Amino acid sequence: MVLFLQGRRVVRAEDLATRFEINIRTVYRDIAALGEAGVPISGEAGVGYCLMKGYQLPPVMFTAEEAAAFFVGGELVKQFTDASLQGPMASALDKLRAVLPRERQDHVEKLVSRTIVRGKMGQGTPAIAAQRWMATVQQGVVLRRVLRMSYRGLERDEDTQREAEPLGVVFYGGSWYLVAWCRLRKAIRHFRVDRIKRLELLPVTFPPREDFSLTEHMNHTKADGATLPVRVWFHRHAQERAQRESYATLIEEQRRDGGAEFTVYSYSLEWTAQWLLSFGERAEAIAPAKLRQFVRVAAEKIAAQHR
Repeated sequence: MVLFLQGRRVVRAEDLATRFEINIRTVYRDIAALGEAGVPISGEAGVGYCLMKGYQLPPVMFTAEEAAAFFVGGELVKQFTDASLQGPMASALDKLRAVLPRERQDHVEKLVSRTIVRGKMGQGTPAIAAQRWMATVQQGVVLRRVLRMSYRGLERDEDTQREAEPLGVVFYGGSWYLVAWCRLRKAIRHFRVDRIKRLELLPVTFPPREDFSLTEHMNHTKADGATLPVRVWFHRHAQERAQRESYATLIEEQRRDGGAEFTVYSYSLEWTAQWLLSFGERAEAIAPAKLRQFVRVAAEKIAAQHR
């Protein structure tokens, strides 16, 4: 609570109650307890509380998880903003890195080297509430500890139990993915983080895969056709949004019916189908046939719900 007050000039009791998920009476009791402990807090009815000028807590060190969150945020800023924010963010992260203890610097360096952000941020991004496992995934990546998970893939209606050796974290196609060696499939797999239903960090470590490079793997995956070219049609009034939200460049091919056909590279036909449906009649899946099938099946399910 003192840290919260220290970072602001005046704070209302209601704001403290909301921030710490307590009621107003508990706020009053806590403020009184802090005063009895010697923390100089002044308050004015109808205005709020503030720390007396000149009072400061000693510097508080970031935890490894807090520092990691800042640096992953920095990767997103580099990818999804312009130079007006990228420069200040890089400078701020350099200052943060300089004050971290050596072991936390190492933690951050390992995480940053095993994190890749690609594409564009769009409305197809999963809700933040669905991303419950990132901190645990990051711990597994940095500490080289096996993850045990219950996972539901896009093409299955049931969960599978997996143990995986986490090798990196990648953002593409509007989602975060764990890149890991799956002990069940005995191969490298991409697990969409928001499709993990249960996750446990095991006290079991695995040896480093010296022949594995996350960057080379992602480049090889793309070259191998993991990104599938699909053909879609967008009405002219939908094209600006489609350009903004797609994580690959839209390549125009043919104008017709008040719009144009485009080629876009898709990491997931299922995700692309759901994305196209969000445009309503202003978008159409043209090819491949499997994409049209995904759109049709999803649309039929939606229609059935509204009968």
